[in-house]
Amino acid sequence: MNPLRWSYRVSFLVGFLICVALLAFALYAEYGLGMEPCPLCIFQRIGFMVMAVFFLLGAIHGPKAGGRWFYTGLVLVGALFGMAVAGRHLWIQSLPADQIPACGPNLAYMFDAFPLAKVLKLVFTGSGECAKVQPILGLPMPFWTLLWFILLSVLAIRATLQRAAPRLRL
Repeated sequence: MNPLRWSYRVSFLVGFLICVALLAFALYAEYGLGMEPCPLCIFQRIGFMVMAVFFLLGAIHGPKAGGRWFYTGLVLVGALFGMAVAGRHLWIQSLPADQIPACGPNLAYMFDAFPLAKVLKLVFTGSGECAKVQPILGLPMPFWTLLWFILLSVLAIRATLQRAAPRLRL
């Protein structure tokens, strides 16, 4: 089966399955490999969750023409959010040791103690735990998430732009 000729529904189902697999790997990395997620890692997971929901809804609904762009747009919102978070995470990891922000409270405490706007500001400021590089296959985890956000965005756009194959009439 040629992935360049998949239907919109199949492409969106594959996008959903990839997001679920990535989230499952994140849980394995956390509980199986002992890699504690920082607040930016958790926000990247949220980006994949948003994408997974709209990939699944698009696959189930299978809209025509302009309706496809609705689901693709929502998938891209999750992807752009995830790309911004992953990019910020990579930037924090690239800082010299003397410029790394101090470690802050965990995300659960921040949500209990502060309003959402303050939590977002604190998270995007970064903390020392976000600067810890935990490589997977030699590259930091945020690099892999950024790559997957880009690839899944391309999949969604490709599925939306692809025209249906002409049907044979007998």
